[in-house]
Amino acid sequence: MFSWGEDSQQGFRLKDGSHISTGDGVHLLNLGHHITDLSAGHNVLAFMNSNGDAFIIRTNQSTDGRRVRGRQKCVKCKQKIEAVSCGDDLVTLLSETGKVLCVDTTHTNIPRPVEALCNIVVSQVACGSQHSVALTKDGQVYTWGQDSRGQLGLGRRKLGASSPQHLRSLSAIPLVQIAAGGEQSFALSVSGGVFGWGRNDCGQLGLGDTTDRDTPTPVPCLNMKKTVHISCGKDHTAVLTKTGAVFTFGSGQYGQLGHNSFSDELRPRLVAELWGAKVTRIACGRHHTLALTDSKKVYSFGCGEQGQLGHGEESHPSVPLPVQLPQDATNGPIIRNIFAGENCSFATCTSVQEVNEESNTDRVNNVTQPSVDEMIDKWVSKCGSKSWKNIKQEIHRTFSSASCMNQMFLDQRKDKHFQTSPKYSGLNLSLVQPAFEKLVQKDDVLAEVEAAVLHLLSSLDEKPVGVEGLRIFLLLNELLHVIQRRKTSTELAEAIAAATLRLPAESLQVIGDWWSSLSPSTMVKHVKVWKQALSVMLCFPHNSGVKNLLLVLQYMYNANNRTARRQRIPEKTFCLEINQIFLKEDLQMWRSMSKIKDMDYQPLILVDFPFVMDLKSKKMAFDINAACTQMEHQPMGWFLNQSSNYFELKLKRASLWEGTFKQLAAAQLSALKKPLVVYFDEDPKVTDVYKKDLFHHLFHEMMSTKSGMFMFNDSETLAWFPSKTTEEDKTNFFLFGVLCGLALYNASIIHLPFPLALFKKLLGVEPTMEDMVEFSPSVAKSLQYVLDCEDEDIENLYMDFMINWDGTEVDLDPQNPGKPVTSQNKKEFVDAYVSHAFNTSVEGVFQEFKRGFFQVCEQDLVKLFRPEELQRVLVGQDVYDWAKLKQNTVWDLHIGYPTMQMFWEVFDELTEDQRKDFLWFLTGFRRAPILGMNQVWMEVRATQIQTGQHYDQHFPESLTCHSILYLPLYSSKEIMRDRLTEALIVERGFEM
Repeated sequence: MFSWGEDSQQGFRLKDGSHISTGDGVHLLNLGHHITDLSAGHNVLAFMNSNGDAFIIRTNQSTDGRRVRGRQKCVKCKQKIEAVSCGDDLVTLLSETGKVLCVDTTHTNIPRPVEALCNIVVSQVACGSQHSVALTKDGQVYTWGQDSRGQLGLGRRKLGASSPQHLRSLSAIPLVQIAAGGEQSFALSVSGGVFGWGRNDCGQLGLGDTTDRDTPTPVPCLNMKKTVHISCGKDHTAVLTKTGAVFTFGSGQYGQLGHNSFSDELRPRLVAELWGAKVTRIACGRHHTLALTDSKKVYSFGCGEQGQLGHGEESHPSVPLPVQLPQDATNGPIIRNIFAGENCSFATCTSVQEVNEESNTDRVNNVTQPSVDEMIDKWVSKCGSKSWKNIKQEIHRTFSSASCMNQMFLDQRKDKHFQTSPKYSGLNLSLVQPAFEKLVQKDDVLAEVEAAVLHLLSSLDEKPVGVEGLRIFLLLNELLHVIQRRKTSTELAEAIAAATLRLPAESLQVIGDWWSSLSPSTMVKHVKVWKQALSVMLCFPHNSGVKNLLLVLQYMYNANNRTARRQRIPEKTFCLEINQIFLKEDLQMWRSMSKIKDMDYQPLILVDFPFVMDLKSKKMAFDINAACTQMEHQPMGWFLNQSSNYFELKLKRASLWEGTFKQLAAAQLSALKKPLVVYFDEDPKVTDVYKKDLFHHLFHEMMSTKSGMFMFNDSETLAWFPSKTTEEDKTNFFLFGVLCGLALYNASIIHLPFPLALFKKLLGVEPTMEDMVEFSPSVAKSLQYVLDCEDEDIENLYMDFMINWDGTEVDLDPQNPGKPVTSQNKKEFVDAYVSHAFNTSVEGVFQEFKRGFFQVCEQDLVKLFRPEELQRVLVGQDVYDWAKLKQNTVWDLHIGYPTMQMFWEVFDELTEDQRKDFLWFLTGFRRAPILGMNQVWMEVRATQIQTGQHYDQHFPESLTCHSILYLPLYSSKEIMRDRLTEALIVERGFEM
């Protein structure tokens, strides 16, 4: 072993004549055995050999004030030692069985076990000046000792701790190394995440400031640097990356950072002088740093007052310089490891022959850890009771430890997991489902896994440090998915939801961003997992876990909406059909909210989570509420057929529009909440047919281009509000809004050829360029051309912010007349154009329309719908499943098979428009219901005729309120076709 620095050759028990001085203060010592670990503190040095024997050398103060190193003494210990670490006076030993022993060298050389860790297997120990850190085999960190600067990481506990304390905040992080310096501590995760805590007056935590930290804090500047090792000095820190780069930070007073300066560095900075060489090991002394390269050269920098740099002079070099070690390339000793402590440095070495022998041995003994697949294969294989006991323990260790689970399925391809960040989880989820599929093959294995995970979830820290500890929440989605295919229990889902909701907002944001970056198919799969659990729990609506599951879905829904539109999964993915009983209870509570303040129960779905309601549930909630409101506004009771119970419109077919608007204008607002009844031409009969006729014919009349009420696009297929209106017009648009509200309130489909922008505005959603594409493709094409124009091309267009809309010249930026369109403001121009068309130019009339609409309809319930859903509810849909109509048709027993066959043959021969006319003839609506043709149940009855009459003389008739078709029993197919097509003429029976 080479040794240089303070008392470099003193204290060691050497073989006779084995001490050789090589110049520059470097000594070659022959100890007669290989040293496998070494550590030096302020007053003590400890090392161990390959046989597992540990030795201690104490440094004492002489009478003349000099520091004198004592003689090497063997530590009497029955167990073989695997690692050593020194504080100022304390030596911590780690046995090969994972036991921690301490030696207080101020009093004795006899080790004593650390009682608190006696039943815990420890894999690493590290000592600062007056504190110790231990890393257990299952990835947990324990700290004890002084806590004057927060070096224990336990929060504000300045008195310290005499026995090891569990550092819970790191419990979910898969850790691979711990390190400690003067009064600072570090932990390193499997994916290169660095966490520091303790003293930071020189920036030795690398956080960009000089504030101490009393809890573990991520070092963001080292994210994705592939850190693989950390070493600490008294007040500086060095880290090594997998690529062989070295970063240093903290005190630079002695040049120990290697940046050719003596300044402190508050953030990790690359040691540029080492950039050309691949560094394989680093070690920090009190105020100096060592680095070993793959070419087996040792570099040193920092304080050299005691010769600890090995440069032969007492200087403070602030750049890495090679230590002058006598190495013959062919026969000389080869450096295998370096150690630095206090004011001394060491390099262990071996001969070329020994290196070759060890490398051969390594290849033989290099047994890799079993993969997750191999481990699970062992669990699900047939085994005896003794083996099963061991397997149960292994399952519990694996699935009750967050740190174990969080390193199970790392993406090892090209070390991608080192790129873990708030935007990338570092997991390879393609490996997860096949592995978990195996787990559920065996019921007792699955039961043990569930029990272990439930135990884990109850113990997770509520404020996790960093992001690696959050991987478990993606993995548990996958576990739930495979479990749900075997059983319907929601216990695990409820526990995962509760644990998720205990997390702070920033952690939920990270999980959401990770989740929304997955493939759409995986996102859909995870949403279905939570929907399935929710649908089971909604059968018991007062279960407190229902809200937790809804909140998890809410976070997923929000995360989905944060992603780019092209990457989103459809919003309907989140929808499910809500249990009708639950929905009615929720609606009843919602209705009571306006009457009773401080209710014990609050409605759940309707107020907070409408996004999970499918269209059927939303429509049901709206219709039930409308029916309840109508009953409340019937003073005589709904069972009495009194005129005061209804909102009556008494109209004449010849003046339908004028009469409707006149009576709407005169109506009291409360009357609009009653059920609507329509009478035509003094006919006293009460029938839904007249109501449907009113909406059908009136809206077709108003929405015609001849009415002059609206502006139309170039193809005259879509209407929009005019930009030039009078006060009288505004009144008419208010009444038009009332009429549209009445249609929705009374479950009637209307002819309303408006773009989606109308329904967006009703729901408070801003129209966009997509709406211009729908309304005016030619204008949208021109605007897109402007957006796509290169800088030089747009100037050649000579455009300004003046446009023509609805026959009027408009300046989109009146504060800057003549403002030209440039490459810098072209998006502003396009946005202003779209906003003028759909907002500014129609603000007055739209607000009147909206006011009228919500005079009738409850705004909060209308907002349950998305814009496209509200459009379909009001207008119906242009998708017709005629096969479904046939399937749902019920025939009168008096109609024989030949007539049935004849009717469907005639129906199949009708044009598509004639079939739509038939739908209007049957139901009063020409467009399909919002929930599809499955909502249309046609009942066909034979027409009753008087004696002496013939069926061929009669036309088919219908009862639209019940979708009943009265069909004469025609003598031939041709007669049936003629009579049916004539009956379908729209104006038949309704002359305007």
